[in-house]
Amino acid sequence: MTDRDAGAEPPSDAPTGPLSGVTIIDMTRVLAGPYCTLVLRDLGARVIKVEPPGGDDARGFGPFIEDRSAYFLSLNRGKESIALDLKQAADRRVFDALLDRADVLVENYRAGTLEKLGYDWTALSSRWPRLVYAAVSGFGHSGPYAGRAAYDMVVQGMGGIMSVTGWPGGEPTRVGTSVGDITAGLFTAIGICASLKDRERTGRGAKVDVGMLDCQIAILENAIARFAVSGQAPGPLGARHPSITPFESYRTADGHVIVAAGNDKLFAKLAGALGRPEWTEEARFRDNQARTTHVDALKAEMEAVLTGESTEHWLAVLERAGVPCGPINDVAQALADPQVRARNMVVEMLDPGLAEPLIMAGNPIKSSAYPDPTTRPAAPALDAHRAALLAELGLEDG
Repeated sequence: MTDRDAGAEPPSDAPTGPLSGVTIIDMTRVLAGPYCTLVLRDLGARVIKVEPPGGDDARGFGPFIEDRSAYFLSLNRGKESIALDLKQAADRRVFDALLDRADVLVENYRAGTLEKLGYDWTALSSRWPRLVYAAVSGFGHSGPYAGRAAYDMVVQGMGGIMSVTGWPGGEPTRVGTSVGDITAGLFTAIGICASLKDRERTGRGAKVDVGMLDCQIAILENAIARFAVSGQAPGPLGARHPSITPFESYRTADGHVIVAAGNDKLFAKLAGALGRPEWTEEARFRDNQARTTHVDALKAEMEAVLTGESTEHWLAVLERAGVPCGPINDVAQALADPQVRARNMVVEMLDPGLAEPLIMAGNPIKSSAYPDPTTRPAAPALDAHRAALLAELGLEDG
């Protein structure tokens, strides 16, 4: 899937994975684009981060560890950095030399920014016909909003996600992680991988145009189906599923427990585990449609039982009965969970500039063909790889 010109070899410690040998020029900053290239780096791609002279904005975002942004470090581990000002002829020559060797160019500027610099898709594809150019922006490169700027919060509000998040009658509620950015990063990574595969067949690259707002619409799933059927815009439902019952959090003696009985067989197991097998014979609870119609009544009856014992007690009872269930963990509890640890989903970044390793999320894509190391390489200091990259490209500084 790669193109290579003659010259110096890439670093000997290049990453391994299904994308090994793929070189990505990463012009992204903050979250959506860096998250995309983080995923690709974890899959084995070489990621060369081209930053403006002042660096990625995220270098200034907290929380900080020893005066360095943990936010930036967690999104840019294992990447290389070179600072370039593309308004300067000398830096444009370096950038062009990087593109000569690249498989993918990723950027997340507002639509039209690269065009002003002379790197529009027409120019890129003419000079580098096998290049995959991926652009992730707030609204994509077409439509009446193409020129607008956007952040995660903006597209969460515009895309309908906030309208179905939270509790009925409550204030508008943002999803607790940046799903506007993260979904855009993931969809962009998928588009890049698909385009690299297509290039094997066609011999040509492609432009991948991903809008954050589009991605929010794409993940509305059940909310769109409910609107299509009823003609009514759905609202927030708290912790419950709109179409499956029982499928939410329930009070116990000392907290809450998640119960997800997604079919009649599981509901029968649940009823038996709670000592109420007669529920399966009641017309109100006989099937999922009836249970969803009478969701409040069922919740009241379930909580009358569940509040008699602790969450830990009911988790043991329900697990023995084969009923899908779980606790509501905070972040510390989630990171300490033995299943999370067993799956290597908490890894350490080894950075010589930090006194202690920094923990961060691992790679959820597990492959039988490649190792899943427990440590990750450091994120780069701004412009840290300039000398090595210029030597590799056969260029002199300045």
